[in-house]
Amino acid sequence: MAAAPVVGEVVAERDVHLTRESLVRYAGASGDFNPIHYRDDVAAEVGLPGVLAHGMLTMGLAVATLGPWLADTGRVAEYGVRFTRPVVVDPVDGADLHVVATVGAVDDETARIDLTVTAAGATVLGKAQARVRLV
Repeated sequence: MAAAPVVGEVVAERDVHLTRESLVRYAGASGDFNPIHYRDDVAAEVGLPGVLAHGMLTMGLAVATLGPWLADTGRVAEYGVRFTRPVVVDPVDGADLHVVATVGAVDDETARIDLTVTAAGATVLGKAQARVRLV
């Protein structure tokens, strides 16, 4: 982070492609082996539109977008989201997340970064905000 951020400034942006393999790897790392994250039959049985990405994976990928801009992820003081739509991961095509980080507010020591996270044209994380230390 070279200069003080300005409200409305886009400070980071990235696309992330998720595959079923991504979900299996995340399950192994997190210990979350709920079958809705890797079995179509189970997802269908519980009324889901397909296999879903883990919410915490989506949340983590979103805030990780700030890493290069901050140069020190220890500057993230607070982070919260509201899950608004699931990320359905197709067995062939996977799913693409698009993350845009915009400065929402700035004070003397911190900035609020608003994260817009979409998949398949829909917002998947609502009120996704990180408070980051500037000093």
